[in-house]
Amino acid sequence: MDEYWFCDWEPSERWPHYTRANAGEVLAPPASPLGQTFTWDNGTIIGWRDGYIRQGYFTEGEMSDVRPEVGGFFGGFFYINLANVRMQGVRNPAVTIEGLDLAFFGDHPDIPAYVEHPDDVNEDLTEGILAHMGWVMTVTEWPEVDEAREKTIALRTNRPDLEALSMSEIVDHARTFQPWLIETYNTHCVAASSSGVAPGILGAVGDAIGDSTIPMRCITGLGDVDSAAPSYFLWDLSRAIRSSEYLSSEFDKGIETLLDRLKASNDGDAEQFLTEWAEFIFEYGSRGPNEYEIIADSWETKPEIALALLDRIRLQHDDENPSDRHQKMAESRVETISYVRSELEKLGNDELSGQFEAALVAGNIMAFQERSKANYIRVVNEIRVAFEALGKKAVEDGNLSDAKHIYMLTDNELESYVADPSLMREILEDRFAMYEELKTLEPPFFIKDGFVPPLSQYKKLGSTAVDTVESGDVLVGVAGSPGTVKGTARVILDPTDPYALEPGDILVAPLTDPSWTPLFLTAGAVVVDVGGQRSHAVIVSRELGLPCVISVTDGTKRITDGCEIEVNGSTGEVRIL
Repeated sequence: MDEYWFCDWEPSERWPHYTRANAGEVLAPPASPLGQTFTWDNGTIIGWRDGYIRQGYFTEGEMSDVRPEVGGFFGGFFYINLANVRMQGVRNPAVTIEGLDLAFFGDHPDIPAYVEHPDDVNEDLTEGILAHMGWVMTVTEWPEVDEAREKTIALRTNRPDLEALSMSEIVDHARTFQPWLIETYNTHCVAASSSGVAPGILGAVGDAIGDSTIPMRCITGLGDVDSAAPSYFLWDLSRAIRSSEYLSSEFDKGIETLLDRLKASNDGDAEQFLTEWAEFIFEYGSRGPNEYEIIADSWETKPEIALALLDRIRLQHDDENPSDRHQKMAESRVETISYVRSELEKLGNDELSGQFEAALVAGNIMAFQERSKANYIRVVNEIRVAFEALGKKAVEDGNLSDAKHIYMLTDNELESYVADPSLMREILEDRFAMYEELKTLEPPFFIKDGFVPPLSQYKKLGSTAVDTVESGDVLVGVAGSPGTVKGTARVILDPTDPYALEPGDILVAPLTDPSWTPLFLTAGAVVVDVGGQRSHAVIVSRELGLPCVISVTDGTKRITDGCEIEVNGSTGEVRIL
């Protein structure tokens, strides 16, 4: 393997520090060359930059037009530009660098120190930033996000018959989505960046009244969370399976050929299930593991992934209905708000009371964050299915041995490739072999001072020894969603292989994205290795009423599968029983 991946970025001189924090949640494995260059370099990253400018943090032209410095790819792995993010702490009077670092890294010992650059401070931006903060604390509706939802659904509705298109027509079709990537990620950037406002203010309120659980209890059970919606749909499907002797027996036989068996059946339950399943895939097929990366399968391109999740949900008892769970969380939120108001009234601090009310409104951004992400992911999936069709055609014509090799192209090679697909077969095979090797590596958590270590210095994934925990040990993470639950720990590393998880088990995962959400319906609580207060695991756990602890470093390695544990989502502790 070469010392550097062929489509890596050059690190920024202006903002030279990068981190895998949060980036590892979005893109855990290395990005495919086509995924990076087509969807990120020439789409997502541009929208991200524009979203920062829109919030007032940067001026037009301050970041590059090509590969703007909000992030980067090194060794094929995605990084967030830490030095660039810190401008929010420098330029926003309501945020500090220390607060940003704490939210990203906790007490991580290797955080690069902040060194001021002459261009960091820009007081001309203050008015615009504060205006944006005012918007965050007063917004109750965001029509732009709702309109984008309808428009991105229409992209799926109006999808052409890709098999009937020529290879060049498929590429042309895929290119129509790059402006959509920029537009939808611009909005998602605004929502994601702004979603820390409410927890920050609520944290100060909690400190004032002596209750550190206030932030999580006040931003829970919000409802209308798009990343949870597929799980509600699957729950209803799972009840149909439980009530049908025929469907239950077919699921018991395994999911590998399940859909084919049901299509061949004359049973009325099979027909009804297939109708509802088609509706599910149409509405939510864009979701899936590693859904930001187009080489990764979605529920649409590989339905077996979602069927495996459904196979676990069908085992859950009827009294674990997620709608009932959500209702309890919503009622708890109302009670907590009433309690906080009475405590603040006792303090007689009108300013803090006003901030509390503003923070409750700002909590709406959490739902906007998940909706804006869903909009973006629909666009990504339309690109994915286009390139799946392109790869399939290349295989049928004898120009590729594997359809996934199409993702070893770069954006600027697409037109020349479809003009003569026979020329690059060996090149793409070699790249794919190297790409598979990248997956075995563990990227450094930080890129500091613009120094990118060569690939020969990367550790092999899983090579670092970690001591497993014993009875009586307590692992300390970050409180994500309140409540305490005891149960059997099930370490699940891949949402496509969830079969060990039984109802009431504690889901212990490296991280979660919406493809994991249906497993929350089976689990009694959730523990994840990485994640922050705005991460998917936290938002969905609060929606569904599950205790959740995040940032349990090496939890999937230290917690033994099958051991009994107690998860305290209010304190952030995981106790080994």
